[in-house]
Amino acid sequence: MSAGAHLSRLTPALPAATGRAGERSTQTGVISTGEAQTQSCCFQDAGVQTDASGERLQAVGLQTPAAVDYAGLLSFLQNVEEVVIRELNKNWKSHAFDGFEVNWMEQNETVSCLHSLAYPEAQEQKLQVTSVSWNATGSVIACSYGRMEDGDWSTEKSYVCTWNLDRRGLNPNRPDLVVEIPSSVMCLAFHPLQPSLVAGGLFTGEVLVWDTSRIEDPLVWRTGMTDDTHTDPVYQVGWIQGSKHGHPFHVLSVSTDGKILVWQEERDGLLKITDGFSLVCQQIPRSTKLKKHSRGDMVVGVTSLSFSHFEPSVFVTGTEGGFLLKCSTAVETIALQRGCSFALKAPAQFVFSPHGGPVYSVSCSPFHRNLFLSGGTDGHIHLHSMLQAQPLISLQLSKKYIFSVRWSPVRPLVFAAASGDGEVQLFDFGKSSQKPSVSIQQTPDQTPVYCLEFNSRQTQLLAAGDGRGTVKIWQLSSDFTAVGPREMNHLDQLANEITD
Repeated sequence: MSAGAHLSRLTPALPAATGRAGERSTQTGVISTGEAQTQSCCFQDAGVQTDASGERLQAVGLQTPAAVDYAGLLSFLQNVEEVVIRELNKNWKSHAFDGFEVNWMEQNETVSCLHSLAYPEAQEQKLQVTSVSWNATGSVIACSYGRMEDGDWSTEKSYVCTWNLDRRGLNPNRPDLVVEIPSSVMCLAFHPLQPSLVAGGLFTGEVLVWDTSRIEDPLVWRTGMTDDTHTDPVYQVGWIQGSKHGHPFHVLSVSTDGKILVWQEERDGLLKITDGFSLVCQQIPRSTKLKKHSRGDMVVGVTSLSFSHFEPSVFVTGTEGGFLLKCSTAVETIALQRGCSFALKAPAQFVFSPHGGPVYSVSCSPFHRNLFLSGGTDGHIHLHSMLQAQPLISLQLSKKYIFSVRWSPVRPLVFAAASGDGEVQLFDFGKSSQKPSVSIQQTPDQTPVYCLEFNSRQTQLLAAGDGRGTVKIWQLSSDFTAVGPREMNHLDQLANEITD
């Protein structure tokens, strides 16, 4: 074969070989140039960062550490040492911040309505809530329906209702228990230890005790209508410690007939009188002049009462004539009043400065043995000491009546008041002795609020009943339930004030 022929055979193969070579070179170019050059830039940056020269540090915004003049700093501290120590000693000995304590809790004086309870049938009769009471567990609230206005003996049907606030599916317009009463119920008080027992006083003068756990027939004891029964409406009932074994608590009742009676349960569902007291003008201490009633007798009508939390025998009564009397159960003097098979005693020992009208509420402090509050138809609240006749503080809260006043069971400086213009007012003496911390308008049309009670077990709850037939459960913020610093010292200062 000639050389030319050999060359012609190889020529057609060259373009194919050249094409395969071109594809491989394109792929190699992408890998070798693009990625290799980017990585090289990164290495170059790393080289700049490792350059610690002063010029390079300034170029990237870093400063070289300044030299510290330790000798000058030492000289300055030595020069001011005496002045600083002198000022620190002055601060240490100062009394400017005595009693101050940092409160890291957020201040919150809010009060919100948790429940609005009512019995529609009682509201249709336009009955008023005359009294409220919490049971021993703090979960059940009871209210009595009746009428607070003066008038003839009432024979109108009324009610006692209870709600368990811890029960699922609470219906505010459907009480757990409704007891029908043939006369207006003026007051209620749950037993201090037995959660289902509640005592009530009627407009007719009767005293009854119900067991709320007995749905069908809750009435367990009653006084009946005897010579020993009150002859006027019963405006307050309560439970006091008994002196005999087997009867740890007795029922106490207060009436405008001037009698304070103590009852003990007997057989056949009857209450029997075991002790009693009577307020008669002739046996009131002569340090004051009591006004005679318009009816002309010498009886001092009792409208309210509160026992001391420190001396079980000491109690304070409010009267129709506006006077406040310090009394004692440990007396032997027989009262002049007759008309009772039991010998009544004369308990009055001291008379305080009067209100301008009947005293509807008194409340002894649970934290101080000498302090008590009173409120009456003159719209004033008085803070009194047991040791002097004149009030320590007199506050006019309303141009209408003050129907109820209660100390807080947990805050020594806090109390609440219910007024005739539909307000519930919360006071904190730690913040002001002249104006309330919070005023709550319970009724939109200024219908009176007749009664209120703090819950001693669930201390954030306050119940208030009004003339529209509604019981509102107010939830108090921590500011009204958390004890502040030096609160008892402040209470002692209030008690030690001397008035002319």
